[in-house]
Amino acid sequence: MRFALVVLRYAWALPATVVGLAVAFVAWVTGARLRAIGGALEAAGGRVTMLVRQLPPRLQFDAITFGHVIVALDDDVLRRVRAHEHVHVRQYERWGVLFFPAYLASSLLQWLRGGDPYRDNRFEREAFATSDKTAASSSSADLC
Repeated sequence: MRFALVVLRYAWALPATVVGLAVAFVAWVTGARLRAIGGALEAAGGRVTMLVRQLPPRLQFDAITFGHVIVALDDDVLRRVRAHEHVHVRQYERWGVLFFPAYLASSLLQWLRGGDPYRDNRFEREAFATSDKTAASSSSADLC
């Protein structure tokens, strides 16, 4: 039963993962390293920074997640945001392809309310809250 649930989570997120694989492929052919960590494919480094800086300023990112694929500018960024991006992986597993319109709708709603379309987005708030807890607990563990 557990295996079937894992397969269903990956299948439900597959349309977004395909988008992520296309982005990761471009990152890889421009020198990024690929790794599988925590059930996600991570791509970082190479010329990703140069490619991202070619995007309009509002579309630039340090890291981005599509399904089970995370693309980051470099390894340092990836280490810093890994917990946050893995929250997005779990969100894709829950929302599947519906994550795209739900994320955009949340951003639009926040913008219409006068909020920040990124920071006030419900999916980002969840990712920041969860990753902040993870960072706090690992900092506490480091002190022991």
